[in-house]
Formats: sequence, structure tokens, C-alpha cells
Amino acid sequence: METNGGALIRFRLDPRSGVPAYRQLVDQVRQAVSLGILCPGDKLPPVREVVRQITINPNTVHRAYRDLEAEGLVRGEQGRGTFVLDGVSPSTTPKRRSELQRELGAWMARARRAGLDDDGILALVATAMNTGPPDNDKGER
Repeated sequence: METNGGALIRFRLDPRSGVPAYRQLVDQVRQAVSLGILCPGDKLPPVREVVRQITINPNTVHRAYRDLEAEGLVRGEQGRGTFVLDGVSPSTTPKRRSELQRELGAWMARARRAGLDDDGILALVATAMNTGPPDNDKGER
């Protein structure tokens, strides 16, 4: 559903990421659904609004929405818009998400005190996401 006449998600692009713009949009919708920010029945912003918001080619937005539809996350309805489908649900509860966000905030404060800037924090998080948890079980395979 929309709130105050506006969309529940505002897209942003990071031109330095090296990730294609359409993929950034897809990832942002996927993440919003996973976190429960977007729920079944919620409407994605119209293509024209996204184009105006982040100055992007309409074909790029259409491609992102088509990919999301192919993944089964959304459904486009002619003349009505694009909606999050039933059956997709957040991967965690709002309470747990809030706890995790608090823990992450505390971790980020420690990282900043240790001298990391935003790029350093992002690099560390990306590395951790790509390598998994620390090797506590080395040699036990």
C-alpha cells in the first residue's frame, strides 16, 4: 500500500559501484521485500516517477521491473502499476530486524573509532558477505 500518496521505496543509484543501474533497482526491491519494508500488495513507484527521481532511462526501469516479474516478486497490471506479490515475506521479524540494526550500529561505531571511513566499512562488509563467517572450524572438514 502507499502512504501519504507516495511510494514506500525511493530508489538510489551508486554510479561508483560498478553494478548496472537496473540490477541496483532489482536489488533494492529484493532487499525491501526481505526486510518487510515492501509487503504483498504494495505498489512500486511508476516508471515515470523513478525516471524523474533518479534521472534514469525509462528502459532501464522497465528492465528492472521485468526482471522482478520474472523472479516472481512483482506483477505488473496494465494501467494500474506494479505490485509486490502475495507469498513473498520478510526473512525476519521487525523486532529481530530492529535488534540486528542496533547491533550493526554499535559495530559501525567501533569500526569508525578504529579508523574506518564509509568506504572501508563497505569493503569490510562486502568481504565478510563474500567469504562467510570467520573460520572457526578450520581443518574440521
